[in-house]
Amino acid sequence: MLIEISISDFAIIDSLRLGFGPHLNVFTGETGAGKSIIVDAISALLGERVTSDTVRAGCERAVIEGVFDVAHLLTPVVEDERARQSREDGATDGAATDGVHNTGEDGGETLADVLVEIGIEPEDGALILSREITAGRGIARINRRAVPVSALQRVARFLVDIHGQSAHLELLRPEQHVYYLDRYAGTVETRLRVAALVAEWRANRRELERLRRDERELERRVELLRYQVDEIEAARLRPGELEELETERRRLGNAERLGTLSVTIHDALAGDADADAAGAMDLAAGAQRALHELLRMDDTLREQEGTLEQALALLQDVAATLRSYQDEVAADPERQAEVEERLDLIAKLRRKYGATIEEILAYAATAARELDELTHREERAAELATREEALKERIGALAGELSRRRVEAAGRLARAMERQLDDLNMRKARFEVRITRQPDVDGVPADLSEKRASRGKGATTEADGANGGASGRYACTATGIDRVEFLIAPNPGEPLKPLARIASGGETSRLMLALKTILSRADVVPVLIFDEIDAGISGRSGQVVGEKLWELGRTHQVLCVTHLPQIAAMGDRHYRVAKAASDGRTTTQVAELPGGERVIELSQMLGGASTAAARANAAELLERADHWKEATHLAVQSA
Repeated sequence: MLIEISISDFAIIDSLRLGFGPHLNVFTGETGAGKSIIVDAISALLGERVTSDTVRAGCERAVIEGVFDVAHLLTPVVEDERARQSREDGATDGAATDGVHNTGEDGGETLADVLVEIGIEPEDGALILSREITAGRGIARINRRAVPVSALQRVARFLVDIHGQSAHLELLRPEQHVYYLDRYAGTVETRLRVAALVAEWRANRRELERLRRDERELERRVELLRYQVDEIEAARLRPGELEELETERRRLGNAERLGTLSVTIHDALAGDADADAAGAMDLAAGAQRALHELLRMDDTLREQEGTLEQALALLQDVAATLRSYQDEVAADPERQAEVEERLDLIAKLRRKYGATIEEILAYAATAARELDELTHREERAAELATREEALKERIGALAGELSRRRVEAAGRLARAMERQLDDLNMRKARFEVRITRQPDVDGVPADLSEKRASRGKGATTEADGANGGASGRYACTATGIDRVEFLIAPNPGEPLKPLARIASGGETSRLMLALKTILSRADVVPVLIFDEIDAGISGRSGQVVGEKLWELGRTHQVLCVTHLPQIAAMGDRHYRVAKAASDGRTTTQVAELPGGERVIELSQMLGGASTAAARANAAELLERADHWKEATHLAVQSA
């Protein structure tokens, strides 16, 4: 659970520290007071993309820090016998669960796995997540250790599920429905395996299609590649050759000047015999003779004798080297022409194939591989075609299994949704999960022979012909062969229609809450956040929505931003969010409300002004909520 969060200099929040209760925490306040900003701050803490615009005006950085109790996520919790028996008897909504609390959504990676991988050790069963937002890169930390934002996101998905105001739109997009069904059916891991195989199949198909392109085009490509490879191989390039040639060109181009300088240096060292001029070596030799005579009379400078001998030897070495160098730098027009020709050839190849010799050689290797593939394309195409059929068989078997499990779970999900909608004042509403498939002669072969026996009420499928349509082959995407769509008939006597075409705003909110309630029994994420789940909901429906949120709060920590007093009254903890102005700046302030102040807040939500009548109504609302909670709690205990 989220124990505490601190926010500084984020949007219009200057400094805020909040502690939360383990059950239903509600936030109320005027529109624009900053309720959703708190949710945005939590989203940023969990690794959502943010910009420096979220930093409070005049500040350098925004800092958000949250403390999470994760002890129960790191220890397997076995399902108790009563819950197991109830699930097997069909008394529950039947959401798939693996019986442990620390398993990832895909049934594989766990929070413990992620923490080990990134080298984070929980402190007393707690994780401290922090995010610093600046105009630059920003910093993310877990337990005060800097980590990439991607690591923050991987950890966060085990901790919090945020239902933002845009989630209503997500529910209305049919392409998202398959993900809800898979979470309920416990088939996420199977879908991911299908997606990996489909990606492999598509890559194989792209290569096969490339080999099967127009024969003339391929022949032109073969000729071009052969020319390019031959041209580069004929050049016999060597890594580092370009630098060597450029050095040699500079030497040959300046041979006369280099010769003159080397002669000048040599004569200065060895002397000029033609001019009868002594050089540095002659002078050093004279100095050496004088030093020997000096040492016979006074050996005080004995240590300098060796130094002078070394200096003379070094001068002799330099003079000898310069004599050899004079022979090397002699003008050689023929060699200079060869170097220029070689450099021109390399320059031509560089313009066509790469900036360096290494890049040219790499291009040649790549071109040679492609040339080999195209030269032997018939054999390669046959190999790819065989592999494609093998991949289709594997995908079809896995997608068929996935489809059968979805169909079986679809009926249970529909019945569970109808029970939840009945609780949410949508009595007699009918809900259906429609699964369709597109026959495709080039698709994957899927055996769906068991689907009719396993299909339950509330699930329908199409393309179920006697031969499965196109000999049992179906179009397949990364999510499998199924196209999943939720249908609803809100009122008795109405036909089932897609959600996007019939659901009102209030109905969409209740549908999402019903889904969240059902999926929460399979989900292991301990913290659920609802930002204005009451959008489009009346006060009458708000009561049952509040009751449903309170029930969710028995198994999860729930944070809920609401405008309805009926929902706010169900909260176990109530926070008021308000704006305050000081020194010409506006800030958001949050305070947990004790009983008396809570009555005032609810009365203002009921009637705008906290009159005696409004306060009486608010007190009655709280009293009814307390009675309902007590009765529900006793009923659960007696069961």
